[in-house]
Amino acid sequence: MMFALRKTLKPPSVFTTIHRLISTVKLPEPESSAAYDDLITNAGRNRDFAAVRDLLNQRYTNGFFPTNNTFKFISTDLSVLNDVLQTLADLNGKNIRIKSYESLISCLCKNHLIEEALRVAEVAAAGGASAAEAVANASTFHPILSLLTRKKVFDRAWSVIEIMKSKKIARDVTCYNYFLTAYSVAGDLRSNVDVLKKMAEEGIKADARTYDALVLGACKGGKMDGAMAIMRKMEDDGVEAMYATYAHIIVKLVNLDYCAQAVKFVMSYAGRDSKLDLHNFGLLAARLLDAKKVDETKCVLQEMVKRKLNLSDKLSNFYNQNVKVDSQTDILD
Repeated sequence: MMFALRKTLKPPSVFTTIHRLISTVKLPEPESSAAYDDLITNAGRNRDFAAVRDLLNQRYTNGFFPTNNTFKFISTDLSVLNDVLQTLADLNGKNIRIKSYESLISCLCKNHLIEEALRVAEVAAAGGASAAEAVANASTFHPILSLLTRKKVFDRAWSVIEIMKSKKIARDVTCYNYFLTAYSVAGDLRSNVDVLKKMAEEGIKADARTYDALVLGACKGGKMDGAMAIMRKMEDDGVEAMYATYAHIIVKLVNLDYCAQAVKFVMSYAGRDSKLDLHNFGLLAARLLDAKKVDETKCVLQEMVKRKLNLSDKLSNFYNQNVKVDSQTDILD
């Protein structure tokens, strides 16, 4: 009887055995987030959730936050989701639980598992599997909103906002920026107005990404006067524009063949910051060159050289073959 019983017992996994040894013998701890991710992946695949819990606690104590790859084992085996949720509920401290839920949600969204990610977010909002204090905030829902808006599943994305409201989770500017950017890419400026109204009702102030999305939308619709007005409003509000925001306007003006206006726009912001000058003048020159606007390209490159801005290889070759040659010819004449 005893012999038969021993034959039916499942031996512990190799990883479980190693983890038990680690618990009693002090071994060097992982020195990077990637190393922790690898150990947690191995533990998760072996369904050793005690090891997953201990590694999550240890990495946080050592200053290594979970990443988008921490729970990648779940993407190939969703059957362990309940075990993972219980594991997160048992972690030491609220902060590590918050970071771990966010990491798990990001991983699920990375694999386009929206419903599973939303389930995790709702569990976190309810306090976790142990129904303790809530361990969710706006950033918990960011990956879900980002994925849904990028997929242009707007009705579902707005339902997530309603879930946040029902859970008493305050929305932040990032939540609404996802909508603004997606609507702008789609050229839906009317919906952007509605988003801005919701932000105003909730007392949420625009940030650089908000303005970037609005400028993008105006450029998409060819409303360049509107884009310029938004830039002025941003400046009046003391918000520093992102490089991408300048790029939206520069690229669209050149594409519309408003080259003189593009040069004027870049010059209006010149001299404030050398890195911004390098970005704006370099992008303008490259776009003009691609559009075969030779004379305009020469003028911009001369301005760049005058301002001691570095030229890319492509622009440098053009400058040496055209602008320098013309200057030497003028001197000889």
